[in-house]
Amino acid sequence: MRVGIVVLPDQRWSVAESRWRRVEEWGFDHAWTYDHLGWRDLVDGPWFDAVATLTAAATATTRIRLGTLVASPNFRHPVHFAREVTALDDISRGRLLLGLGAGGAGFDATVLGGEAPSPRQRVDRFGEFTELLDLLLRTDRVTWRGTYYAAVDARSTPGCVQSPRVPFVVAANGPRSMRLAARYGQAWVTTGIRDGDDVEAWWRSVAALGERLDRVLAEEGRDPATLDRYLSLDAGPVFSLSSASYFDEAAGRAAELGFTDVITHWPRESSWYAGDEAVLEKVATEVLPGLRQAG
Repeated sequence: MRVGIVVLPDQRWSVAESRWRRVEEWGFDHAWTYDHLGWRDLVDGPWFDAVATLTAAATATTRIRLGTLVASPNFRHPVHFAREVTALDDISRGRLLLGLGAGGAGFDATVLGGEAPSPRQRVDRFGEFTELLDLLLRTDRVTWRGTYYAAVDARSTPGCVQSPRVPFVVAANGPRSMRLAARYGQAWVTTGIRDGDDVEAWWRSVAALGERLDRVLAEEGRDPATLDRYLSLDAGPVFSLSSASYFDEAAGRAAELGFTDVITHWPRESSWYAGDEAVLEKVATEVLPGLRQAG
């Protein structure tokens, strides 16, 4: 079992830098940040850009893998984003993981002045975004046209450090998005489906989504062993760092369901992911070594 952590881009770099350094020192396998122009009620507080944050994190670390959880088509075009991805992979010396998702229906979907797309339109657009981004990162010159995006003789030299491109970690709960994970992903990430505060119901949804993915992979002729599976633990009703024992139990349950990776969040003082940094340190120093040994 590999363990990752999200460091939200809600602190100035004078504070955030030490967090990125510490997660590497503690031995986390990967570290992520959110890719939003504003997120939920934190839209009114400090918030910083994901690409710039990951660039800084890449220069502050040497080993840990770094990624977006997840990059959003709401405000990104694949041609420009491919250039940012290539630069990040170069600066990090091949440590970038690229989380990709369909984009939400909140602030990001309307802040640029357009109409928020419907759920079906978001998935349609996500399909185009993923297909074109994959092509751009693998091919030097691309001309391509879809409903939502186009590229005319787009260049990608020198390409990614990682070959044939950076790994895609595709966020998907529905069958259409899961097909994108099967076709383009090196990993799948899910948040499960939360309905209220029933923890067991959330875990059942996680198990059901894993079974749905298995069916999609079979339909697409993809070997399940070739696709890593990531679970965002904090999408459930209980913060995974509420205690070290709870985190250990949650990681174990994820492993039993076939997940290769779990992701937690750096505790905040209040609101989302409110918790105690002492619990994070205990998990890092006492739980992580056991999970690595078990893996």
